[in-house]
Amino acid sequence: MTDKTPLTPEILVPRLGHALVEKGLITQQQLQLSLDRQTQLREQGTPMPFGTILVEMGFLDRAALDESVTEQIMALRNALQDANYNLERRVELRTAELQEALKKLAELSQLKANFVSNISHELRTPLTHIKGYIDLMIAQDLGTTTPEQWQALQVIRRSSDRLERLIEDLILYSTAERGAISIRGENFNLATLCKAIVERAQSKARDKKIDIQFVQEKDEILVDGDKEKIAWVLMQLMDNAIKFTPNGKTVGIRLELEGKLVEVCVFDTGIGIPQERMAEIFVPFHQLDSSSTRQYGGTGLGLALVQRIIQAHGSDIKVTSQVGLGSVFGFVLHHALS
Repeated sequence: MTDKTPLTPEILVPRLGHALVEKGLITQQQLQLSLDRQTQLREQGTPMPFGTILVEMGFLDRAALDESVTEQIMALRNALQDANYNLERRVELRTAELQEALKKLAELSQLKANFVSNISHELRTPLTHIKGYIDLMIAQDLGTTTPEQWQALQVIRRSSDRLERLIEDLILYSTAERGAISIRGENFNLATLCKAIVERAQSKARDKKIDIQFVQEKDEILVDGDKEKIAWVLMQLMDNAIKFTPNGKTVGIRLELEGKLVEVCVFDTGIGIPQERMAEIFVPFHQLDSSSTRQYGGTGLGLALVQRIIQAHGSDIKVTSQVGLGSVFGFVLHHALS
């Protein structure tokens, strides 16, 4: 006794009975009687293929059944081939559409990179002239200035310095977009570099009454990397830490030796970053707060460039953050003495 229907060709054909009715080989009444018989046999634990039931009940001979089943199987096979062909064509079409879309996206990305590169270099020339004349006026080489004029020139110089940094960031970004970030390897004292970065950031920190901490295990920590680009990364991370930290809080740099590696962490006690938006901070030209009334300025390029510079050093930037408690940006460099 078994409740499993024997494997025969006709079980491969769905709705065999209806196909036989449509061909006029059996009547609707014979179909119903055969279905009832099939149900009865299944309940008794002796299931039988539907086609065999038709033959045993005398409604159809075996030759007609086999012929009809073969026709149905061939029809199903042809339908399957057609379906596979149509599916392959649709896949080819969609693949071609995606390839075309990717090509256009690559072209747009290249156009954007070229535009940023060209406009950045064009901006650099007139800015150099502006800064030169500002320095001459501050030095009073073009005539005596009043105290009020001197103060105004100081504001103009600070603004022009900021504009120059933004232009340099754009140029660095366009270079990175072309995959051309070059790393000049050298041994340098990371602890000394960090001290210089902290001293540079003190003026901004004092304006907000922010305490800057520098935690190190040794006064000399030699690493291998591009000193100029690592300095840029640290300045960018420190500027962000101060920018996004409320008055009276703490930011800092921490260096930790881990065998052949040196872990560099820039930490703050600022506003933090929501976990679901963590990946967005590395998207070029993107601000988490993109509203017209946003509190914090910037081009949205800093962290994107930080990530690419650190990756060019064979490392990666790691971020941990809690909203309202602060963030830690860290990466590792190879110890020069390893």
